[in-house]
This record gives sequence, C-alpha cells and structure tokens, in this order.
Amino acid sequence: MIVRIAGNPCLRGEVRVPGDKSIAHRALMLGAIAHGWTRIAGLSRGEDVASTIRVLGDLGVAISRNGEAALVQGRGLSAFDARGATLDCGNSGTTIRLMTGMLAGMDGAAVLTGDASLQKRPMRRVAEPLAALGARIELAEGGFAPIAVTGAALHAATCDVEVASAQVKTALIFAALHARGTTRLRGALRSRDHTERMLPLFGGTVERDGADIVIPGEQRLRGAFVRVPGDPSSAAFWIAGAALAPGSDVTVRDVSINPSRLGFARALQRMGADVSVGGSDDGTGEPAGWLRARASALSAIEIGAEDVPDLLDELPLIAVLATQARGRTVVRGAGELRVKESDRIATIVAMLAALGGTVEEFADGFAIEGPQALRGGTVQTHGDHRIAMAAAIAALVAKGETVIEDADCASVSYPEFFSTFSGLESAA
Repeated sequence: MIVRIAGNPCLRGEVRVPGDKSIAHRALMLGAIAHGWTRIAGLSRGEDVASTIRVLGDLGVAISRNGEAALVQGRGLSAFDARGATLDCGNSGTTIRLMTGMLAGMDGAAVLTGDASLQKRPMRRVAEPLAALGARIELAEGGFAPIAVTGAALHAATCDVEVASAQVKTALIFAALHARGTTRLRGALRSRDHTERMLPLFGGTVERDGADIVIPGEQRLRGAFVRVPGDPSSAAFWIAGAALAPGSDVTVRDVSINPSRLGFARALQRMGADVSVGGSDDGTGEPAGWLRARASALSAIEIGAEDVPDLLDELPLIAVLATQARGRTVVRGAGELRVKESDRIATIVAMLAALGGTVEEFADGFAIEGPQALRGGTVQTHGDHRIAMAAAIAALVAKGETVIEDADCASVSYPEFFSTFSGLESAA
C-alpha cells in the first residue's frame, strides 16, 4: 500500500488507540497456563497479537476471540501440546522470546520461528540466561531463530540479566514459574514492568528484593479478568504530531499511563512541548488515563543510555521532533535500535534524508541539528511499522507531498493508523 500525505495539515480531536500489545501478549500467555477461564478486553487487532493467539492455538490452547475481547481456557502449567510443533511467530519478537521461556519447562519439544525480519533478531540474550535454569534451547547459526526448545525439568537459579529488555526479563519469569525452588534475577532489570504487575491478578507471586526480582517456583495460577488499556507507543504518534503541527490539539483517551511507558511524554515535556497526563490505577494492575498535546515551540534535548529503556520504541519520533526543535538533539546508548524490525538507526537516517533532513549517525544513536526545513519525498519503510508511522508524522511539517511505500506494514501494531490520521486531519 502506498500512502500520500500533503504537507502542513494539523491534527485535532480525541482518539482511542489499539490495546497495548505488550500487555495483551502477557495476558494471553498467562491465561493459557492458569487454571480456569481468563477474560481479556481491549485486545489489539494488530498482527503481533494475532501471532501470539495463533501460536497458543497451535499448542492446543482454546481461545475464543470476538473483536477486541477474548476468552482463554487455561489448563495449568501442563497446558501445551508441544510434541514437535513448528510455531510461526510472524514478526513478533515478544511472542518468540516470551514463548521460549514459557515452553522451557513444558513436556515435549517445539520449534519457534518467524518471518525473515524476525529471523535476523538476536536470541542469545534470552537463550543463555534460560540455560541457567536448566532449559534446553538450540539456536540457528549466529544465535538467531528458528529456536528449538526441548522441555526440561527446570531448577531455580540466580540469573544475571545483561540486556535491559522486558522480553528477556519476562521469559525468565515465565520459566521460573515452572522451576523447582526460588529464582532470583539481577542486573539490567529496568524495563517495562507489565509482567510484575499482571502476575498477582492471576494469583501469582513476584517480589522485589532491593534491585533484584525474586520468583517462587511451581506456582499455581488461576484465571483472571484483564482489561488492556490503549498502547502508549501508538498514542505517541498523535502526541508527537500535535506537538509539531501548528494549530494541533489532540487528546488520547483510555491509554496506559504506566510510568515505565511514559518516557516519551517526559522527553517531550523536556523539549518544551505542551503535553499533559491524567488518570489513575483502575484496579487491574495497569494505570490508565489520558494524554493531551498541543502545538508547541520545541528545544533540543540529550537522551542517554539511562533514558532509552523507557522510550526505545518512540525514538523514530524523537528524530522527527528533533528536526523542528531549536538546537542539537543527541541520542546515545540506543544500539538496541539496530536489531529491531529494521536497523532503526539506519532507517531513521534514510527516512529523514528522503524528506531533505540531515542526521549524524552513530553506532548507538544519532544527532540532529534543528530546525530543519523538510520537503516531501518518497520514504521506504523497510517493512518497519514504526518507520511507516513516523514518516506520516514527519509529513505534517514537510513542504509538498510525502509518499510512504509499503505503508501497510503499520498493521503489525496499528491497523487503523492511516484511517485515524485522516480523521484527525479532517477534524482540524
């Protein structure tokens, strides 16, 4: 699909975004290994969540879906029929890494694989710490998928987490639920905390001991109700667009305001943007509320390694914002972008270059001197949903027409993105 956007519109109105896929993946998987029924509301229609539903179904888990609602029949920790199954995780890194931890303590064997992009993403980061629990995992040459998992009797261990990744942390927590004894995680644990918040809903236990995470093994979970709030990473596109385009004013309703997911809002506020946040914990583990942004004059900021875990997915938008901010914006410590759906540092540079922008590229980030005058051009998305959507936001301030090729890759996380874009633009 090719999308064409004429420059200089503004965005106005209220919007709801798809349910947070990080929360949805966890709710589906925990529901599968709990005892009894789990009801989930607010599921995204995106391809990544569909990948998790497909994988669980291929393992024999009964899931009934009706639009944004799902009913999962859990059968405990022995829920899966993993006898030689090959499980297609599509483009979802969350699905493949979390399921590696989930399958590690099950009976049988399975192979986890995915599309060409997923097979280029590093998997040693999850396989090696799982081995400390006794997991039997074989990777393809170079440490990539396909991943062959043979179920084993897991034992507790102290695991050092070297990459600040919620996917790695959650895979270890899932495996530790099966293990005999109490497992301790330490190291780079500053990442999204959705798993720690959700486990108590299912009657599970996960504890903090200083900076460490402690998980008792052989837990018995029970079915639960999980309401999935909107995805703040999807909301970020509308917040960025409203901050950029003169005359804009956008409010995103019913969105997660989990503090570990508001790094982008905090970065925008540091840039001088008129961004506000409100809401409260609704009792289901995840605080939900609203985000509002209005057009603002922006100033450059510096983002370091300590900031990156809380806004990694939003860094393409930081780059777009930086082109319109006064001064030099610098992002460092973001080498993880190199191993996302695309080499996102390279694709950020290419996206902005196609629109007449100039970016200084580093191995672990980039620098942008602003403000810059962007012009319409043709953007190649490289199949990366976040690049496709970031290009649409950049088009708001580009002079002339911007053409986004392979724009339908946005459906990985936000199938309704371009229709919502048109609605907010027409409401202006």
